[in-house]
Amino acid sequence: FFFQAEDGIRDAQESRGLGDVYKRQTKDDKNIYDIETYGFTCIAIFGIMDVLRQEVPQAVEQCKIAGIKVRMVTGDNRVTAKAIALNCGITTEDPDRLILEGAEFIQMIGGVICKKHRTKDCECARDKDTAKELGVSIREDTIANGEVFDQIYHRLDVLARSRPEDKYALVTGLMERGHVVAVTGDGTNDAPALKKANVGFAMGITGTSVAKEAADIILMDDNFTSIVKAVIWGRNIYANIQKFLQFQLTVNVVAVVSIFLSAAAVKMAVLSAVQLLWVNLIMDTFGSLALATEPPSETLLYEKPHGKNDYIITRKMMKHILLKAVFQIIIIISLVFLGTYVIPEWKTSGNVLLSKTVGNSNGQDYGYVYSGLEHDYKDKGYLQTYGPPRHLTFIFNVFVWLQIFNFFCSRKIHDEKMFLKA
Repeated sequence: FFFQAEDGIRDAQESRGLGDVYKRQTKDDKNIYDIETYGFTCIAIFGIMDVLRQEVPQAVEQCKIAGIKVRMVTGDNRVTAKAIALNCGITTEDPDRLILEGAEFIQMIGGVICKKHRTKDCECARDKDTAKELGVSIREDTIANGEVFDQIYHRLDVLARSRPEDKYALVTGLMERGHVVAVTGDGTNDAPALKKANVGFAMGITGTSVAKEAADIILMDDNFTSIVKAVIWGRNIYANIQKFLQFQLTVNVVAVVSIFLSAAAVKMAVLSAVQLLWVNLIMDTFGSLALATEPPSETLLYEKPHGKNDYIITRKMMKHILLKAVFQIIIIISLVFLGTYVIPEWKTSGNVLLSKTVGNSNGQDYGYVYSGLEHDYKDKGYLQTYGPPRHLTFIFNVFVWLQIFNFFCSRKIHDEKMFLKA
């Protein structure tokens, strides 16, 4: 049948058919109506359709961009499920794409069995407490015919006429192959799959209490676009942690290596304990807070998904940390030994030492800073007379400015050229 819509006549494959018929019925001698299966007069045929939200196709497309494979698992028949999936952008007319019914899917893969006993039913427990109480092992589910599952799951887009065990089997097979699986559902029959998945999304408005208890996240607006927002926020938090680590590790590597090299070369720490404490309390605290609170953007959808076993510190991050650390260490160590030749100084009072006087301006001599190394300064009694050396103070200021430079560079972790760009 067909129905009239705003944009013209559409094929009603995605609608559920409902017929309205009647027949005059007579009672038997026991005053009971006979059950009839023929001879009815048709009054009308209705098409009941769940209206597709306008934002859903775009959300599905965004999931594809983000590297997320969207599959439709529904109780509708194959024809209806295919029509809805085509409108959503979940599947295409490509003959290589698979649309199966739940019973057919289970028959092909053999269902879910115990990995240890290779049977559907076994004595294994489902949770740790029961296993400890009964003294048995915890059941680990697996697909009976894994080879067939491997052949079809890449091409499977829609699973129609699905039952709870069909959904559970699909989730089990995907997770067994190392995929991170998220499941959305609102009914009681979705609870096993919601609980089994890495992330379960339950509907907050139409969802049952059983589904909500089994899920990890509840969508308060029952909108698929909220899943895209959850993906963006999740990736944003992960990226902010990476930025923080990149910033913090660079600071620590520079401080530790600079102190070690200066202690080994001139028998003194180029950065004092108070200076390092100031860096940790002021620079690292506010810098890390700024990096950790950067707002998300849709550009995060274009990044590849992170695997469960991926290191949070990537190779690119390690490259950035090492290159920035080497760059800063070279500058700091160079200033330790060559500062008396490059750091300018003005003799504004009698308490200022110059390693070399270059000239005089407005009655003040100017030249280069006096060495602050112990054998040049403290051992000669200058500390009591002239106070702390300005040489090391200048080095500390350079170290602080280098961390400000490091802070801006740490905003990018994927070799982006414009680190100031939002």
